Amino acid sequence: MSLRELIADIEARTMTLTVVNTPDSVVDDLREQYEDRHLTIDTRTLPEEPEQFAILSREDAFVTAVSLDDIYRPPAAEQSTATGVERSPILDHLDETLFTSYSIEEMFMASREIEDRAWRIGSGELHAGFQTLSVLDGQTDAYNQLGEHTALSVHTYAAPVSDSPMVPDHEHFTLHIEHNDEIQKTWFVAYDGDGVDENMCALLAEERGDREFYGFWTYDPKTVEYLIGYLKGNYGDVGSTADLDADEDSHVV
Repeated sequence: MSLRELIADIEARTMTLTVVNTPDSVVDDLREQYEDRHLTIDTRTLPEEPEQFAILSREDAFVTAVSLDDIYRPPAAEQSTATGVERSPILDHLDETLFTSYSIEEMFMASREIEDRAWRIGSGELHAGFQTLSVLDGQTDAYNQLGEHTALSVHTYAAPVSDSPMVPDHEHFTLHIEHNDEIQKTWFVAYDGDGVDENMCALLAEERGDREFYGFWTYDPKTVEYLIGYLKGNYGDVGSTADLDADEDSHVV
């Protein structure tokens, strides 16, 4: 599967959150709270059950059930995560979490979460694609720091958008320059956890509108391994050169 096909495959795995014995006003709040997720919210009334709770299912298969308090954040409640997206225990049961209509600012914040994990562990492989060399240029300080002050093997991927692009400073990480629409239209950050399943994580999205991104982040080792393997297999094994000849598809510099 290509990167876009991988997004489509995850996107096709329908998730439904069924809230039980819940007031309409709270249901409306939940729909707004999770509006950037690929998540359908249904309602059900069970008169014999006095509690308010929610059931999460994927493709009609039961995943988990939690109390309403575990997933509901009143509109006035403070946001609590580095990504600016509510975290709730029910989402911890999902290997992949889809999002829609992320801005470029939200993509940077979500990327930081994975980069921070790689920094804290300090070893393994980190692969990141920021679409174009001009976008990557604003991230070079962070990625040079990751490569210089840790035992991480850091790889970045970007497409040139002009005949004579400026190559960002990349003294402490490997830069893969790709004349490729897939690299130019997708955004990803993937960390292999230094081979430890619990530490693996990745973010993958494609730009479908004017700086609007649709994709997912994942903690599933198989998905992370596939993504990194795909990048290394398709963009990692090319000759090294500093010449950005447009007739060449790939360069490692």
